[in-house]
Amino acid sequence: MGIYDRDYYRRDGPSFLGSIAERGRVCKWLIGINLLVFLVQIGTVVRHPEGGIKSYGSFTEALWLDPAAVSHGEVWRLLTYAFLHDVNDLWHIVFNMLFLWWMGSELEEMYGSREFLTLYLTAAVVAGFAFFATQLPLAVQHVSLGASGAVAAAVVVFACHFPHRTILLMFLFPVPIWVFAVLFVGQDLLVFLTGSESHTAVAAHLGGALFGFLYFKGHWRLSALWPNFKGWQKRRARPQLRIYREDEPATPTPVGVTAPAEADLDEHLEAKLDAVLEKMSLVGKDNLTDSERQILLRASEIYRRRRN
Repeated sequence: MGIYDRDYYRRDGPSFLGSIAERGRVCKWLIGINLLVFLVQIGTVVRHPEGGIKSYGSFTEALWLDPAAVSHGEVWRLLTYAFLHDVNDLWHIVFNMLFLWWMGSELEEMYGSREFLTLYLTAAVVAGFAFFATQLPLAVQHVSLGASGAVAAAVVVFACHFPHRTILLMFLFPVPIWVFAVLFVGQDLLVFLTGSESHTAVAAHLGGALFGFLYFKGHWRLSALWPNFKGWQKRRARPQLRIYREDEPATPTPVGVTAPAEADLDEHLEAKLDAVLEKMSLVGKDNLTDSERQILLRASEIYRRRRN
């Protein structure tokens, strides 16, 4: 029986618009939170009477990455800074959110929402700590804000998976994504090593990029470190065991029946996986397209979670 003869393959799948709506849920939430926070930042800045910004305001200053404040125990700043952006530069948030969607939504589809969210937030903390560590020895310390460190990790992981995907550099010149990643990291590394004056937190970029590279090369799965609350709920739903003693009359005890958990590997992905495996057996793995390799990776992630 071919895969086209199977019942689940003949069923109607989600609509085109439905597929778009389902894609990248975590990325959409992250982008939405960043935009909402940015609006709050704009509304809380302190302006000069004659115009212009006098200070960023108490909201931004309570959340941005201030090394001195972190040294005094305000460790939440190692994460909250990644949801702030420069209100004087609209392109700061625009480019960060564009790259988060372009590459993050595909990584989320590959790794799963829970793993991608853990990857993104951990990368933000690692990038923040890298900036914090490089500022401590300085007599004059700077503050940092922006999602660039976490986005840098997503860019590097994406480039490692799909090095030959093209991106329009400056919206004009098509270059492979690996070239863009090298230029992105190389420019920051040059500034960091030479100690050049820069308004960019290059240490955070480099920390996020290095974390993304190690994540890919080490095949890390960070979500496995967090408690599986979904699995705990399933265990709590199971009927409890009853102690049986021979001197007591055995009385039938109703046993609760729980509905089977929804399969991790949905039917449409399973059908696609069958087609990819059949093609791989005929022409070899090296002749698979990027999208077919993505299906293999996504399926392997799901099977790994099921085994755990």
